[in-house]
Amino acid sequence: MVRRDAPTLLNCVILPILLLRLSAVMLRRGHLAWLSRVGVLLVVVCCCLSLLYVITCSPHADEPMAGQPLPRAGGMAMAGGPSRPGGVGGAPIGPAGREGFQALLQEREEQHRQHIASLKKQIAQLKEALQERSEQLKGMQDSVEKTAGKGAVGDVADDHSHSDLQEFLRSQLSRAEVHSGIRLPSEYAVVPFESFTLQRVYQLEMGLTRHPEEKPVRKDRRDELGEVVESALHALNAPNQGGDKAKASKVYTPSDFIEGIARTEKDKGTLYELTFRGEQKQEFRRLLLFRPFGPLMKVKSELVETANMPINIVLPLSQRADKFKQFMHNFREVCVKQDSRVHLTVVYFGKDQMNEVKGTLENTSRELNFRNFTLIQLNEEFSRGRGLDVGARAWKGGNVLLFFCDVDIFFTADFLNTCRLNAQPGKKVFYPVLFSQYNPAVIYGSHDHIPPVEQQLIIKKDTGFWRDFGFGMTCQYRSDFINIGGFDVDIKGWGGEDVHLYRKYLHSNLLVVRAPSRGLFHLWHEKRCADELPPDQYKMCMQSKAMNEASHGQLGMLLFRHEIEAHLRKQKQRSGAKKA
Repeated sequence: MVRRDAPTLLNCVILPILLLRLSAVMLRRGHLAWLSRVGVLLVVVCCCLSLLYVITCSPHADEPMAGQPLPRAGGMAMAGGPSRPGGVGGAPIGPAGREGFQALLQEREEQHRQHIASLKKQIAQLKEALQERSEQLKGMQDSVEKTAGKGAVGDVADDHSHSDLQEFLRSQLSRAEVHSGIRLPSEYAVVPFESFTLQRVYQLEMGLTRHPEEKPVRKDRRDELGEVVESALHALNAPNQGGDKAKASKVYTPSDFIEGIARTEKDKGTLYELTFRGEQKQEFRRLLLFRPFGPLMKVKSELVETANMPINIVLPLSQRADKFKQFMHNFREVCVKQDSRVHLTVVYFGKDQMNEVKGTLENTSRELNFRNFTLIQLNEEFSRGRGLDVGARAWKGGNVLLFFCDVDIFFTADFLNTCRLNAQPGKKVFYPVLFSQYNPAVIYGSHDHIPPVEQQLIIKKDTGFWRDFGFGMTCQYRSDFINIGGFDVDIKGWGGEDVHLYRKYLHSNLLVVRAPSRGLFHLWHEKRCADELPPDQYKMCMQSKAMNEASHGQLGMLLFRHEIEAHLRKQKQRSGAKKA
């Protein structure tokens, strides 16, 4: 049985869909000039299809629908002959035949209704799609008109910027000391390498907290070396690696990595040389990797006004009245005469020498008309953490910048400004690394040749060291100190409380600024190791005493001084013998 509506369904559904897809392809390819014509063509096609649908669905007077005989009143028309009243060929139609005919007629009507509903739904979808395409076309035309003179310029600028960046990175490789050496003025200009394995780093620059051989502690350092080894393995196992014509049969793994060396030129990048075991016993694979540094990027530019940033210096103290006089001399010269935006809070433990400390403060107040100080007395065992905590919480003038200090500290006016610039409430705290002074008697040979304190503050290898294991001197706002929980007041005596607070900030979201400060000094004082200490603690105390006493070379001179004196005597005797 052949359906007459099959071609009509093809024309009504498939053709518009093909036209819509064609318009979408043209839109993606940028044929904007054809889109308007396609839109007009779609409108005409839909109108024609609607007219065709009306003609197709209307009943014809001269032929039956879908090739089936149509019912007549009082009988049934048979294919192949005209109908006659009362039956077919003289045979009467029974009740069963009429019921079957009516059922067939109802089924055909239901099919036609479903077909009409499907066509209406498709026509509605086509109209919606046509409207959507028209809106997209209008939007594209508007955007093209607005960016007609900008698009080409923007694309060229982006391509030009990308090309400039690639050229800059290539120039970094050519400028770095990778493929050939460069002439250096002296042995001090050499940039040394660090060597490393999968588990250890061997380094020259140690300070006092790092070791010649240690595991990478910082996560960024571990990630850096791990990425380098992984990239090297990927390059070794990649096809046609290293310029080889044939792929190597060996599959390299981390266990094949022997060692690597790396060095960083601060203005160019980091060079890595990695060595792996080869396929044969005496063969090795060496890879050179270079991580170029990109150009500088401006992140922020701001004006910082420090005129209204007072600093509250909190000083815990017990006895040591003579050292407090020396501290107040520096305080008068720097804070009172130069800065004048400083408040001093002294938390004193006990009663011994209390009057001397109070007298020193009163003399400063009377001579310089200085009133910005607070003296708090606590009749309890000395605890540095307890004293700093009490002094910080005693301030009632709103949020203030705190500087936790000790009586053996000497600071300059420049350091106070550094303190203000590197601390910000709710954002960052400042933990400066101070320069610790060696024993002046060792540095200058004897007590008779020691200059005034101000002339001793010279940052050199033989005068002191960066105290990178100390965290007691810090600048932070009172609000941050309160929110972080303050000091552990259960810690007695000296030590421990500063590291506890420091770790609290490391575990928070605040930025910890850790940097050496050229205006903050720890003055040398004799360290006493009590006889009551156990042997292991007494040994550690003596090691700390030696570390603070003098440099490595100076301690060696003290150790071999008898040999040196004997040598000088022999030289003197020989000189006298020659003259005689």
